[in-house]
Amino acid sequence: MGKSLEIIESTAVPLPIENIDTDQIIPARFLKATSRDGFGENLFRDWRFEQDGTDKTKKNFVLNNPDYSGKILVAGRNFGCGSSREHAAWAIKDFGFDVVISSFFADIFKNNALNNFLLPLQVSESFLETIFQAIEKDPQATIRVDLPGQKVTLLASGESFSFEIGQYKKTCMLNGFDDIDYLLNIRKEIELFEKNLL
Repeated sequence: MGKSLEIIESTAVPLPIENIDTDQIIPARFLKATSRDGFGENLFRDWRFEQDGTDKTKKNFVLNNPDYSGKILVAGRNFGCGSSREHAAWAIKDFGFDVVISSFFADIFKNNALNNFLLPLQVSESFLETIFQAIEKDPQATIRVDLPGQKVTLLASGESFSFEIGQYKKTCMLNGFDDIDYLLNIRKEIELFEKNLL
């Protein structure tokens, strides 16, 4: 079973870049490992570190800025596009994020995220801009993500947005179920259904 998600109140890291693809999230050269652990250290590797062999961090990249932190990543439109790689969701989750907010997600990334207890929270373009503006004004702006109520709220202003999520994946995330856990949880109902068919 994975870590369940219900209500998260956290500051956020703003990444207002559109069309962030999976190779930018986790470069292909780091895909050799099969365990989910350790991918966070290479999240946005080519954006976070100098490529001159020194591995020095780039001070102008937001993940290296101590002003920003939290369990929520706020990104530009079309997040997770490009090639299909579950490692992208692994890297974001392993780095410490539980939620990614954007105005649009690539379908394959969205499914990979949900399968790894990373909530891809889709909002309107206008509300995404509202979030970016709030964080720019105050890097410590707190965002409340209410999964049971399907609502995301900027606590300082009270502005909120109701988001959509499929009932099955919502149930899995609230309970920390993967697909197998879910089936085991409803085993009695399955057995009763099979019995009634006989």
